[in-house]
Amino acid sequence: MNTGSDEPGEVAVTSDETGPAGKPDEARAGGPDGADGPDGSGLGSKAPEFVKARRMLHLSWQVGVFVVGLAVVVAGVIMLPLPGPGWVVIFGGMAIWATEFVWAQLVLRWTKRKVTEAAQKALDPRVRRRNITLTAIGLVIVAVLVGIYVSKFGVVMPWKIKDQ
Repeated sequence: MNTGSDEPGEVAVTSDETGPAGKPDEARAGGPDGADGPDGSGLGSKAPEFVKARRMLHLSWQVGVFVVGLAVVVAGVIMLPLPGPGWVVIFGGMAIWATEFVWAQLVLRWTKRKVTEAAQKALDPRVRRRNITLTAIGLVIVAVLVGIYVSKFGVVMPWKIKDQ
């Protein structure tokens, strides 16, 4: 998976066991558990050192982080059709996963980059003018359709509709 980033310090995960400099992924990522590497990439487990020092404790820690992150993501997915900040909660769950899993850190970096690009694009004056123009045209069309409906059928409140 390539993150598509041009920033230095970003890590591209390759399909084989070696990284971009020909070093094994374990050496590049700081070890088999994905801890912070010597390159300062910041990828890997954010667990306390005493947890990372014991394999079973670290595995339990990872399971706990995964379960909590999964619960938050599921709550966010449930909030998508229901009232609530669904996407914010989903990204919160991804941030919880990113404290422990490199794949979530890479997804979060990609998402942050795309959101920043979209925000910069939305602030472009030409894009803003186009969006305002399209919104105004849409509102005029809706107003015309509502006017046609009201002129044809009139305004009848739902509680005054006679049984048909």
